[in-house]
Amino acid sequence: MKVKWLEHLLGDEWEISPAGGQTGEAYSAINQDKRLFLKRNSSPFLAVLSAEGIVPKLVWTRRLENGDVITAQHWVSSRELKPSDMNMESVAKLLKKIHHSKELLDMLTRLGKEPLDPKMILDDIQSQLSPELFQLELIQNALQYLKRELPNMHYREKVVCHCDLNHNNWLLSNEDELFLIDWDGAMIADPAIDIGMLLYWYIPKDEWKAWLDTYGLPLTDSLKQRMHWYVIAQTILSIHWYTQKNIEKESSSWLQYLKGLLSNS
Repeated sequence: MKVKWLEHLLGDEWEISPAGGQTGEAYSAINQDKRLFLKRNSSPFLAVLSAEGIVPKLVWTRRLENGDVITAQHWVSSRELKPSDMNMESVAKLLKKIHHSKELLDMLTRLGKEPLDPKMILDDIQSQLSPELFQLELIQNALQYLKRELPNMHYREKVVCHCDLNHNNWLLSNEDELFLIDWDGAMIADPAIDIGMLLYWYIPKDEWKAWLDTYGLPLTDSLKQRMHWYVIAQTILSIHWYTQKNIEKESSSWLQYLKGLLSNS
């Protein structure tokens, strides 16, 4: 999207500049003491996320003649969470709020999202993998594990999962408000997808129970098994992604991580 389109939309009195991000579709707009965060074609349920206080407040939404939708949110002075911050009580509480939000679930359902089934994830992995990765013994062992454990992955309660709980997607405002941003990959799925990623990546294992106590869930054998399955699946997808991008250092790092996961299976 051209910045001049935004200038036409907002007026000459606004100073517009790129706001970073992987897509290059985010902008900052400043007019004296007013500042907005602008994005093209944000997640369609941004309004519900805003109403729930999960993302910074939505100010307005406008549709352009070409069909693009521009959203404007309050610019929040904030910082990204550090890995060590992910053990904060507010992280567990906000994730619980998200997973228990009927409004988010209703909206995502109305948008046509089908619940994500573990078999769908396994099928997706097998269809994506390159022949080179598919032939690796480590990958073969991981796929065999996913297939073997598939019957144990049934979990009735499906919730809205963010599916990318990297610490960079959590913002802590100067007023100590916590937000979770970048909802483009949200799915209706087993909450173990989100919980597993967060615990495995950021929380020491001997602190899992305390974190889950704050979240409000017991550390059962079923939850352990489901988290492990989803983390292995996500790790294979990360290896695939970095391999496709020819980022060998990250790909090798994730392969080593996968080796460690399988040794504990």
